[in-house]
Amino acid sequence: MEGVRLTIALIVAVALQWTLRNVFEPLMYIDLPLIVIVYAAVGRNTMRALIFGTAAGLAVDALSGGLLGAGAFAKTLVAYIVSEIARRVYLDNVLLRIPVLAGACIFDDLAVYVLHNMFGQPPVGDLLITAAYSLIGTTVVGTMIFLLLQSFSGTTPRKRKSDFFPPRRNTRRRNPIRLGK
Repeated sequence: MEGVRLTIALIVAVALQWTLRNVFEPLMYIDLPLIVIVYAAVGRNTMRALIFGTAAGLAVDALSGGLLGAGAFAKTLVAYIVSEIARRVYLDNVLLRIPVLAGACIFDDLAVYVLHNMFGQPPVGDLLITAAYSLIGTTVVGTMIFLLLQSFSGTTPRKRKSDFFPPRRNTRRRNPIRLGK
């Protein structure tokens, strides 16, 4: 059921990315598909994140009229890197996901800029201005969307009042090295 919710969220994000750019120009700096891709990658499902990255990147590239495949490659690479980070580091807290989203946003903008320059296409804009506005917009909106997607998924249980103060952890550990026996 989680995969269906994320797929619907990705389709809505691609549609909003395409339409909001035409409605209000500063909204083009918010990368909605990247937010859903990072959320899927942080959820430790690497294949779903890679498929989402490729599909969303190709859809956004086709609708925007830019270099076809540059966004798909960048978003797929971001999905892979974030899923590998999530596999090695505990990222179940929203506060820990914010720097990951910010880093993913900067890496995505840098990869698209490098690919445009490598293939001789004119870049979308100045790298520093685009990356700065995209970093601010995507991080702020992404944090709210992370909270929204987390509230819709049933993975986070509600804490009871008795769970507020967890039991003390036993600090005495058994010595794994046995000398003499």
